[in-house]
Amino acid sequence: MRGADTLAWVLRALLASRARTLLTATGIAVGICAVTLLTSIGQGIRLYLLDSFSQFGTRIVSVTPGRSETMGASGLLATVRPLSLEDAGSLRTLPHVEAVVPVIAGTSKIEAGRFQRDTDVYAVGPDLPFAWRFRVAQGRFLPDDGLHSSRYFVVLGARVRQELFQGRSALGAFVRIGGSRFQVIGVMESKGQLLGFDLDDAIYIPADLGQAMFNRDGLMEVDVVFRASTTSAAIGERIRAHLRERHGEEDFTIFTQEDMLASLDKILSMLRFAIGAIGGIALLVGGVGVLTIMNAALGERIAEIGLLRALGALRRQIMLLFLGEAVLIAALGGTLGLLAVLALVLLARAAVPGLPIAVEPVYVALSLALSCGIGLVAGIVPALRAANLDPIEALRDE
Repeated sequence: MRGADTLAWVLRALLASRARTLLTATGIAVGICAVTLLTSIGQGIRLYLLDSFSQFGTRIVSVTPGRSETMGASGLLATVRPLSLEDAGSLRTLPHVEAVVPVIAGTSKIEAGRFQRDTDVYAVGPDLPFAWRFRVAQGRFLPDDGLHSSRYFVVLGARVRQELFQGRSALGAFVRIGGSRFQVIGVMESKGQLLGFDLDDAIYIPADLGQAMFNRDGLMEVDVVFRASTTSAAIGERIRAHLRERHGEEDFTIFTQEDMLASLDKILSMLRFAIGAIGGIALLVGGVGVLTIMNAALGERIAEIGLLRALGALRRQIMLLFLGEAVLIAALGGTLGLLAVLALVLLARAAVPGLPIAVEPVYVALSLALSCGIGLVAGIVPALRAANLDPIEALRDE
């Protein structure tokens, strides 16, 4: 039996029952569409989050109070010795360090004339724009007034400036924050949102003033930016040795940017696998549909199989006929599913331009291969049954 005859037989069998073939392929299409679309959404979210975190720079190391095993990363637990402004200042003396940013975060009410609002307050050092890759749109950022002698200056986020001053210039104006009077010396460039947090709805004051405002003994975090001449692992060890010498023990936790991104990537990869598995349930249902249809087709073609065997067709050839039919049905379903994914992605991007969906060619190829694999697996049992039919008994079925 030639290959062309085999293909013709399979195509004729599929076209003889168009409705049944289409319905079976639709079951596979739904599964492939679910797997591909959910996996693409998961991959898109992963790339979006990794890009969002990377916008703060890749050469940055964060130091937080408390050991990691005591959940010190939150910066809220009591430690043997909190991170101080002096600790942050001493880190500037380390080799390869470009910038150091002490950080204290909280919320407070800010008032400007008859306008007021609650906003996030970041008490930081003057190196923040360089370290976090933020830009000042108007005026300037906080000056370097030393560790404990900062003037009452504030820099406003873009949204805070708009809400409080309604389009008027904020530079030089005085606002009241937490009961103290601050002068506005700058306005930050708009940064948008990150993970649901509005980066423009924030204000920046000197770290020592924030320490007094929030009644904190130490810092929540110290960010260290290092030069490209070293590595995050090397600078992390220098910071660890330096602070251990100052504190007498390791009562702090160091996070490199690679650590943060690796942890985030691991979590998102697990999420992508989970949602892909959910879509796989629909694909499994489609595979069961192929198995059911092929068993039904076997019952209808027993006499035909007997005739083929009587004419000299080998068992292997009979098995290939049924496997080919199952694989073609699954491949048709996979193609329909991928076309549906393409249509849905185009519609979604037209409706929501910023929607994080990443349809990668490798996922498309794997989805099509997966559909063919499902058809192959689902067709094995009917194909073996067909190949093992006794030719004489099969001809009697006529």
